[in-house]
Amino acid sequence: MTSRIMVGAGLGAVLLAALAGTAFADDTPKLTELSPNGADACFGRVYDAAHLKAHPKQKVARIYFYYGHDPVSRPNEEPSVGADSSYNSFIATTVRGAKAPEWAGGWCNHESEDGKSGPIHCGMDCDRTLASLRVDEKGRLIVTDVQPDLYLDAGAEDELGKAEYDRQALGKEDDNFRLDPMPAATCKAEFARIDPIDPALGPPLRERLKPEQPFCYGRDYNAAHLGSHPDQVTQSIRVFRGSVELASFAAGGDAANWPDGADIAISVTTRQKSGKVTQTYSCQGEADQWRCAASAKMSDFSCDITQKEIFLRRGVNGTMMLANPNSSLPIIDMCSKAAEGKTTSDDKVYRLNPMPQSACAP
Repeated sequence: MTSRIMVGAGLGAVLLAALAGTAFADDTPKLTELSPNGADACFGRVYDAAHLKAHPKQKVARIYFYYGHDPVSRPNEEPSVGADSSYNSFIATTVRGAKAPEWAGGWCNHESEDGKSGPIHCGMDCDRTLASLRVDEKGRLIVTDVQPDLYLDAGAEDELGKAEYDRQALGKEDDNFRLDPMPAATCKAEFARIDPIDPALGPPLRERLKPEQPFCYGRDYNAAHLGSHPDQVTQSIRVFRGSVELASFAAGGDAANWPDGADIAISVTTRQKSGKVTQTYSCQGEADQWRCAASAKMSDFSCDITQKEIFLRRGVNGTMMLANPNSSLPIIDMCSKAAEGKTTSDDKVYRLNPMPQSACAP
């Protein structure tokens, strides 16, 4: 559970990101009231100034409910083979004065034993309620049982204090919404407002970098940069997959689950050392990043370094971002006291450029 449940995108949406592009689970009853033909269904409403003036305790100015495939996530770094889920319902609300919606997702089913009749209840993780639903005689969706702490952790009132809780929670009149049926594209456009796609990022790394493809990314920092970053130890850095890493994946990797099991190597030259230090990492896809744990395959370290992790993400215009949050690069002895805990230098985040493979040669 995060501080705001499944709100936003990127790492805050890790759980639902895994569901991108999946169909409803085979054993999930289809709610024909919401979608008579089985297609994705959208309902929404934008409240005008007159309504909001007449309901001063209603914070929600825009609300959309989507029954169907995940409208929030987009292609990410996680393997998609065999993914399936019963999550089928998503709500997005924009409160007065906000620039973007908040959202939550869960699953909706009939409350009867056979799952085919009775009231429709929508649940969330942690045994919480997303909403209750019914469709009126005009085909409008009536959304009730919306909790003030929809986007907050259970127990948030005690944690935040009453004043801050009241500020973040939904209003006292934010319930019993009457939403009109709308085209599915309308809901998708609304959910797209949550975290607009940056075209400059391009495709995810798992598409840009193929299992059988060598690559080399790096950066050499000049004197001017190092002079303006006195706490940066790294003088030169390379991230690559060469013949050794390719052979390792070819022998034991599963291309269908790429990039899980992909080995990468990182070479670093520091201000203090004239030679390179190279460390191998084993990666797996996790939402919009590769999470890579240090490996003993090419290491002289005597301690257990498997908890030393770095993270790779796509950057703008074909670059790669490397995050080193926990002193996990071989810029210092990974077994030393200095390598424990958070990275405190300027060696936290690197923007690396694509380079010819020869630039990463041993």
